[in-house]
This record gives sequence, structure tokens and C-alpha cells, in this order.
Amino acid sequence: MTSKNLGRAALAALPFLVAFLVDLVLYLAVRDRLPDRMAVHFAVDGSADRYMSFTAYLLCTLPMLLVIGGLWAFVAVSGELRGRARARLAGGGFALAAFLGYLLIAIPLVNADAPEGGPADGFPLRHVAVAFGAGAAAWALGALLSRLVPVADDPGGGSPAGRERIALAEDEVAGWVRGTGAWWAPLAVLVLLVAAAVAGRELSWFIGGPLAVLALVAGTFCRPHVTVDRRGLTVSGLLPRPRVRVPLERMEGADSRRVNAVAEYGGWGYRIRPGRSGVITRSGEAIVVSLAGGREFAVTVDDSATGSALLNTLLDRRRTGR
Repeated sequence: MTSKNLGRAALAALPFLVAFLVDLVLYLAVRDRLPDRMAVHFAVDGSADRYMSFTAYLLCTLPMLLVIGGLWAFVAVSGELRGRARARLAGGGFALAAFLGYLLIAIPLVNADAPEGGPADGFPLRHVAVAFGAGAAAWALGALLSRLVPVADDPGGGSPAGRERIALAEDEVAGWVRGTGAWWAPLAVLVLLVAAAVAGRELSWFIGGPLAVLALVAGTFCRPHVTVDRRGLTVSGLLPRPRVRVPLERMEGADSRRVNAVAEYGGWGYRIRPGRSGVITRSGEAIVVSLAGGREFAVTVDDSATGSALLNTLLDRRRTGR
């Protein structure tokens, strides 16, 4: 790992590590004042309705901070963030660590010296307000500290390559279809389905239902297909809808180049950013279409050079009226 990557990873993981250590110290400080069964879940009116031992609570909550911190560090390094995206990631990490860290320690604090049935006044809502305040202050701190970390190199540096074409006979018809996706997409759909089932059973189907719908929609697009033909560029899932189509009349040209999902598009899925949009399933090679008006549309797919070259050929035909 280079020094730049190490700095970005350290800044991303720092707030979660600090929250972990602070919570651990406070947990141990109030350990002797806790009942055998802590109230860990509260109804809307603040009354306790679920309980857990201190050890079980410790094992369920503290590792969460380390796992999220590791994921945050991974995104910071692999994303090669620049500008506002870098400040937002750092600020968001600090805010999330402060928010979660406070709420996770607030549970043992309200249980300290409480009887077995839970605290008499339930879970005071002031703790939620304090957690939001801590998150807001931590956001500002993280964004400020992000300026101290070396900036990632611009992945799109250099002049754009010349646009390739595919030689076709005058009356020849051609099309190109390729499947795309990421290995983790089916796993993400499975996680959403499990979360929907658990939330619906344990909490409410008003929560589990939307999660299930989201999982089904994501499932239809976990292995999208990219098509290039006389109609333009089409990205579709397992079902006819939803789909994204960019017609030839909106295009000025197409290139094949590598894109960075996080740094350029802010994540994965159907992304809309200033000056660009696209269907981004991973970082890597993509068909990048220049649109009328100066915007770009991208779709990550293997063999993007062939797809972009065919688009340029079809655009030439449309311009010449052949």
C-alpha cells in the first residue's frame, strides 16, 4: 500500500476506531452498575420491549464499528476520491461513527442502576438529538481533516483516444450484445431479501415490504445486458422494464475507457452526477457516450471497445443518411 493510500485508509477508519475504543472504555466503566438483562430495544413510547445480556450486547455492537470502518477504508482507497467526494466520504465517516458510537453507548448508560425491567423513564429522546448533534460536529471535523490527506491522481488524465469504428458493408446490419455485472450484486440482493424477511417478521411489514420490493427490482438488474444497434445504446435487466436507452440522435460519439465507480460516479447502480450519468456496476472499462449538450452517459461492460466502435459506425451512417 502506498503512502497516499495508507493516509486515506487511516483517515477513513480513524473515527470508527476512536468510537470503538471510547465505547469499550465506557462499557467497562458502567459494567458493575448494569442489571443482568439490559433493555436494548424500546417501543415508540420509550418503554423497553427487548432485553439482552451485557456480554451479548457487547459482542453484537462493538464489532459493527470495526466492520463499517473497514468498509469505509476500502472505499477510500479503491475509490481514489478527489475534491468534494473526498470531503464527503471523510465527513460522512466521522458523522456515522459519532452517531452510532453515541447511540451504542447510550443504551448501557440508560440501563445503569436500572431495575431488571429496564429504566423507569425508558429511552429519553434527548439521546437521539445528542447523537445527531455529535454527527453534525463530526462531519465538519472529518471534512476539515480530509484536506490533510494526499489527493488521488485523476484517473481520466491525458487527451481522449481517437474514436474507433467497425468497417461494415453498405447494406450490412450489425448489432452487439454483452452481459455485465459484478460478483457481489447477487449477494447484495440476497442480503436485502434476508433483511426484508427479518424486518417484516421482527418489526413491521411496513419496513420489510419496501425492502422486499427493492430487492426484487435490484434482482432484475443484478446482471444487466448492454445492446448496441440501430436504435442506439440500451441497458436492460431480466425484465423488459425498467431499462435505459440512449438513442443515436442524442449522441455525438462514443469512447471506450476505464471509469472509477466511486470517484467519478459516487457509487454503483444507476448514477446521476453533474455532467454525467450511467449504469455503473463496477470500476473498469466502459462505453462512454458523449451527448448533445456536453453531458456523458457511461455503462461499465467488458469488450467496451467493440461496442463503442460500432456506435461510432452507426452514428456515421446516420449522419450520411445511409
